[in-house]
Amino acid sequence: MRTLASSTVKNKTVALRVDLNVPIQKQLILDDTRIISILPTIQYLLTENAKVILISHLGRPYAGHFDPQFSLDPVARKLSELLEIEVPLISSIVDAKFETPISLLENTRFLVGELENDLDLANSLGNIAEVYVFDAFGTSHREQASTYGAINHADISCAGLLLEKEIAALSSAISSINAPLLSIIGGSKVSSKLGVIKNLSLLSENIITGGGITNTFLKASGLNIGSSLYEESMLSEARDLLSSTNIYLPNQVVVSSNIDSLESRVCDVRDVQDNEMILDQVLDEQAFNLISQAKQIIWNGPIGVFERDAFAQGTQQLAEAIAQSSAFSLAGGGETLLAIKMFIDKSDISYCSTGGGAFLEFMEGKELPSLSALGFTK
Repeated sequence: MRTLASSTVKNKTVALRVDLNVPIQKQLILDDTRIISILPTIQYLLTENAKVILISHLGRPYAGHFDPQFSLDPVARKLSELLEIEVPLISSIVDAKFETPISLLENTRFLVGELENDLDLANSLGNIAEVYVFDAFGTSHREQASTYGAINHADISCAGLLLEKEIAALSSAISSINAPLLSIIGGSKVSSKLGVIKNLSLLSENIITGGGITNTFLKASGLNIGSSLYEESMLSEARDLLSSTNIYLPNQVVVSSNIDSLESRVCDVRDVQDNEMILDQVLDEQAFNLISQAKQIIWNGPIGVFERDAFAQGTQQLAEAIAQSSAFSLAGGGETLLAIKMFIDKSDISYCSTGGGAFLEFMEGKELPSLSALGFTK
């Protein structure tokens, strides 16, 4: 893979594609892990006297329209604070000038054609500078204009220091899997993580699921899940997985009439009422034993709506149990990183990946387009 060490960036203009897709609420950054993670690459480039424009996406805005809630302005201010140098926010590609040591381009998802890997946009981004450095592991599984497209259109492209670190850590983990391996996969949709669950089931002795994924498995088991989020189209696949895989399902769950309700109750999984939603799950002795007995743990996604106090206990219990475990633990994904920050000390997790979907696909053994474009082969 082409790396910074093998590329000349001294006195060059550099476009640095990073992953600054961080949780923001009322202009406040809730978790700056992804921002902190890219600082070594930025500092290296500045030491080389390179002029840098940072490129990133944030959230899922409607392309072609500016939406202030998805602006990278809070990130620019945070970077200015961390680097102790002003990081101005550039509103558009046409305004991108290398007049300061470092600047930040506004959210690429405001641009029409970003998600579709539009060739003209990819060419514009890839040639905005003399060197295109890709350091956004969390987006490396997507063929988009600022990722795969820009890498291919740039005259010179290479991986950043964070990307190198991610690949080294995850490659090492894959090559030395210790049994029993426990995989913990949370999230709302089975369809987006079905391949992951299938592939990890070949490596894992047990799998704990959370969120809407668990609801779909409970429904597939014939249980009433009330008005809970689940995927009707995935019930058959879920039944097949339940019959062939050691998937842990909770005995008790936390339910409420809706996500905004101040009232909730803990009930047996067989006692969910028609008007109730499952919004968290209670870990029992079996789950704690699976965690404590594991030699290696892969964790992606919370098991409840942990941002709400009423539905945070399951994810908090999970995080604390993993932290206390002697297993080598790998955690990845924005929500997972936020849960770690909220409930435990990050140092109690063996390795935290900035990637979510990319982290899981890499662990599956899939080829990630942006890595391939940089010349990476397993």
